[in-house]
Amino acid sequence: MATELNQTTFDDFIRKADKPVLVDFWATWCGPCRMLSPVVEQLAANHADTLTVAKVNVDDCPDLASRYGIMSIPTLLLFKSGQLVDKAVGYQPLDGLEAFVQKAL
Repeated sequence: MATELNQTTFDDFIRKADKPVLVDFWATWCGPCRMLSPVVEQLAANHADTLTVAKVNVDDCPDLASRYGIMSIPTLLLFKSGQLVDKAVGYQPLDGLEAFVQKAL
């Protein structure tokens, strides 16, 4: 299950994570975001011991979206040891997401 993050919780969550963190920037009105959501949840279940998954609603947190230059959603950010490792934009199938997160595992 993904953790919902906001302006207040984001920085501490990323900094204190003991595993790599995949953050899904999304919005309720976004069709591709709704398609990606179950894929992200499956990835979280597959890597429960090695990866933390979080979500940020860009409508609720426009400053976070702006900070990371998010112009299109869904956008996935991958953090390791508090540092941004990689970024993916758009829908990704499960095998694509598996390959994406391997960079940080």
